[in-house]
Amino acid sequence: MNLRMSIFYSGALIAGAFGNLIAAGILEGLAGVRGLSAWRWLYILEGSITVVAGIVVCIFLPDFPQTWRALTPEMQHVANRRLALEAAEADTDEEGVSSQLKGLKLCIADPKVWIFAFIYMGLTGAQGFGYYFPTLTRTLGYSHYISLLLVAPPHIFITIWSYIHGIVSDRFTTRYWFCLYPAVISIIGFVVFMTTDIFGPKYMTFFFMMFLMNINGTLFSWIAGVVSRPPAKRAAAYALINSLGNSVSIWTPYTYLDKESPYFFTGIGICVGLIASAAALMTLLRFILIRENNRLASSENDDVQLTQKELAKLEKSARVEGVSLSAARALQKGFRYTT
Repeated sequence: MNLRMSIFYSGALIAGAFGNLIAAGILEGLAGVRGLSAWRWLYILEGSITVVAGIVVCIFLPDFPQTWRALTPEMQHVANRRLALEAAEADTDEEGVSSQLKGLKLCIADPKVWIFAFIYMGLTGAQGFGYYFPTLTRTLGYSHYISLLLVAPPHIFITIWSYIHGIVSDRFTTRYWFCLYPAVISIIGFVVFMTTDIFGPKYMTFFFMMFLMNINGTLFSWIAGVVSRPPAKRAAAYALINSLGNSVSIWTPYTYLDKESPYFFTGIGICVGLIASAAALMTLLRFILIRENNRLASSENDDVQLTQKELAKLEKSARVEGVSLSAARALQKGFRYTT
């Protein structure tokens, strides 16, 4: 899961690398062509690619196994069963609008969703430095075009590293530590950026800062392993986490003050605070999940009486998997939240 999410989020990293290279070429070569400014050509070319890709994805990307026509009924059943076993309950919703409202209520009532939302808020706020990357590289003392070119190497490096990061995280099936170490490295990068003017160390800080971008794929893989079922709750959780997380972008762009160049103490200092807050919430969440896993382990005893809510979930999973209640309970033993 982490590798797949890393590949997904690497799209933004690749865009950051080659987008600035393309921008440098467009700004230098297309200014005034057909009476259009260079920035207009930049929007036309990059925007056209985005629109075409979006249409293709909308047509071919399936929503669920049961809605993908390329799968046979037997393959759909196997895929649904695997999803149910991974999450210890069926990956299906009740029909009707009430199901969506129920999913929303489950989402709002789950404290883990809110913790994830505030973690993502801290990360997104700190990642706002990416919008100012050419401005930050300009502090190295080079021209506008060279500054755009200097943006590419850190993005290319972290794109490659994100794949390695995702593979290792999946191998160890853990998320917390793979969210924490990039946060620590990026904090070091931000702090050193504010304290040095030497080209080598200052340019190296950009590579350290970019480690922050590795956390996105790992965080959403973590969410998938914690807030997984039912689908209506999962959808509401992703919407809530994304909307709250991205809301911080309303004010963070105003923290990079021209008068504070080349150190940008306010903007960079806020980044450090946001990352530290996110790391603290990650640690809190890990302790909560460890406690939940201990509770799940104790409930695996067959002599323990299931609650009505737990029994309803079990009946739903048994119905989807086509097995008895006792068989469904046996199959679901061993489920734990990803920590």
